[in-house]
Amino acid sequence: MYKTPGRPLLLAETAAFAGLIALGSWISIPFVPVPFTLQTLFVLLSGAVMRRYAVLPTGLYVLMGILGIPVFHSGSAGLGILLGPTGGYILGFIPGAFVTGIFFEHRERAARVLGIVLGDGVIFLCGMSWLSLSTGISPFNAFLIGVLPFIPGDIVKGYAVWLIGERLERVSDTGQEGGSGA
Repeated sequence: MYKTPGRPLLLAETAAFAGLIALGSWISIPFVPVPFTLQTLFVLLSGAVMRRYAVLPTGLYVLMGILGIPVFHSGSAGLGILLGPTGGYILGFIPGAFVTGIFFEHRERAARVLGIVLGDGVIFLCGMSWLSLSTGISPFNAFLIGVLPFIPGDIVKGYAVWLIGERLERVSDTGQEGGSGA
């Protein structure tokens, strides 16, 4: 069953993941109109680690950016970024992390893999929808330029999230590395 973290752990994880998501925005490959970054790796990983509470670091990340703290791609910030073509992806981090987190509350591997896929899908859907709406391009073209090129990288990132999440779960369950007993 789902474990409720203590308040100090929750605060520490929230701060750590908000920082990691911001750091992931600096690790990028320029791409038009949406850069390829490591943000989604940390967004989905927050869901794997913090479960449903992953809305806290993703929400904090978005709030920091709105308030002018330079946490968005390449140190950008402000409401204007969210109103631009990439804003839907950033806002999609919150429900994407939540969906991943809900599925990681289950111990079945299939549920967790599905959570990663659906969480990433929510981010893509939010991003693609806003990209289409904000630029006036068709949803199909928004998919072609704002989703399709990123699928291979997100498969790799999703696999990394699953591996790290499973590893952390084993360490947490046994209190030691390497699984059951020594």
